[in-house]
Amino acid sequence: MSMLQEYRQIEDTIRELSERLKSLSNDDKLKKEIEFEKKLNTLMEQYGKSLRDVVAILDPDHKLSAPSKTVKAPVAKRARKVKQYKNPHNGEVIETKGGNHKTLKAWKEQYGAETVESWSTILD
Repeated sequence: MSMLQEYRQIEDTIRELSERLKSLSNDDKLKKEIEFEKKLNTLMEQYGKSLRDVVAILDPDHKLSAPSKTVKAPVAKRARKVKQYKNPHNGEVIETKGGNHKTLKAWKEQYGAETVESWSTILD
């Protein structure tokens, strides 16, 4: 998209939003809600109450609100330990955390997975 197209698209969006804002500002429902909010805030300040206090008074058991789902903390995966493989045939050493290592795969194909695993030691 060219900068000119983007500019015109943003202009159109701004124009549409401005029209929507004008229509909302003339809406009687919105005016009543704004008036109610102002009066409610004034009343809360007068009595030293917060919005939570008002909700607790009006809905002590939270029956009106939708039931909230308890969010479980994500379970942290256990970090893999570094393994060191030493090939006794040629003395080559590989350090890896997983089995997706090119040379390690080649060794497992050539010598067998069990044999290659016997060459491993776990590093801290």
